[in-house]
Amino acid sequence: MNLGRRKIITSRDNPTIKGLRALAADGREVRRQDRTLLDGPHLIEAYRRHGGVPEMLVVSESGAGNLEATCLLDAFPTVETLELSDSLFREISGVATPVGILAAIRLPEVPAGPIPGSCVLLDAVQDSGNVGAILRTAAAAGVEEIVLGAGCAGAWTPRVLRAAQGAHFALRIREQADLSRILKEFSGTSVATVVSDGTSLFDLDLGGKIGWIFGNEGAGVAGELVALATRRITIPIAVATESLNVAAAAAICLFEGVRQRSRGKGAQDE
Repeated sequence: MNLGRRKIITSRDNPTIKGLRALAADGREVRRQDRTLLDGPHLIEAYRRHGGVPEMLVVSESGAGNLEATCLLDAFPTVETLELSDSLFREISGVATPVGILAAIRLPEVPAGPIPGSCVLLDAVQDSGNVGAILRTAAAAGVEEIVLGAGCAGAWTPRVLRAAQGAHFALRIREQADLSRILKEFSGTSVATVVSDGTSLFDLDLGGKIGWIFGNEGAGVAGELVALATRRITIPIAVATESLNVAAAAAICLFEGVRQRSRGKGAQDE
């Protein structure tokens, strides 16, 4: 193991530790510092596979002996590494039983200009687990453009990163976007998901460029966005059931698109 840039920190009042603790606890700090934390070997390895190099690695005393952590430390021999006691590491990690390695990374540049392909727009989706699950589903369905409007959980917060399981690094993510403006400029078919009175999802041709709009867990898609959408769709569900979780609805919609394209029902995405 390369120990050339290893630094041991024991004080919880160390300024670097305070900054890392703030990143872990406050989504506003993620935006302010323009960086975030990847907790655990899976996320760090996903970042590495997509060409990412962390600004800093942090390892616990017990984590330093973990094989996965050791391999990652060796993969980034020039990156500054901090070694912390297990108790100090747990103050930063958001995982109940951490493996003992995390990375601080710089946020990627925010895409600019028109959205070139199919995309997912999230309107005030507040739950971190839902946002992360939707990002993971979008990546699996081959949708690479994600747009989060005001009121959404921060895409790069540690909780959303854990829920998405590395999907972030296969996506282009815009946050705090003006969804109305995005919809007005979008050149494909925009589809708002509504609880009732929409066209059945399974009757809609999902060929071409689709902009999916998924809304808040309680209120759904805002009325002004529904009005701007090209189409309104409803997922048929049992009469006795009120609605679907937004992440589940997104998975059904996105993979109905995959199904149609695989069977040639719709034209290929532009």
